[in-house]
Amino acid sequence: MEHHKGTGQPGNKADRLGALILLLLSAPIFLFIGMQRRDHLLKKVAIIMGSTSDLPVVKKAADVLRDFGVPFEAHVYSAHRTPEEARAFALNARANGFGVIIAAAGMAAHLAGALAAATTLPVIGIPINSALDGLDALLSTVQMPSGIPVATVAVDGAKNAAFLAVQILAVSDASLAEKLAAQRAKNAADILKKDETVMNEI
Repeated sequence: MEHHKGTGQPGNKADRLGALILLLLSAPIFLFIGMQRRDHLLKKVAIIMGSTSDLPVVKKAADVLRDFGVPFEAHVYSAHRTPEEARAFALNARANGFGVIIAAAGMAAHLAGALAAATTLPVIGIPINSALDGLDALLSTVQMPSGIPVATVAVDGAKNAAFLAVQILAVSDASLAEKLAAQRAKNAADILKKDETVMNEI
């Protein structure tokens, strides 16, 4: 009786075994990359305001973050009325997936500084014009001791606070950096278009 041996069977088994070994060796790498990507995607911006009276200004920051697709949370904490809650939020912000904190406060505006003292995340301060044309809040926010910086924008400068937050996150996010570049290009195009028509309006 003639016996027919399957051709290529040993090779097929070897190929399958090699593929399995390669898969097992590669799994930790893909898992690590996936974890890194997931952690990166979870970076959020925290918008903290000292009072709900700051909402009309703070909403402008939220609008910018939405335009860039940056996730954010908004909370009301007072550096003076709820100091423990404000500190607890800052202490846990990094572990809770935040990459930047924006703090808005008026008058004796210690909120940004109080948050910055409890975290090593970047903190951006928005001085709110509640009194004295916002000068009191500006000085309270910007005058920080060495080693505890607060990146302070203009009085009621919520939009720039959000843009700065996006730029900070874009350092490690190429997609976000591309969106910023596109936004800058659009701004330039808008100005040049106005330049072409300004003589017709004079």
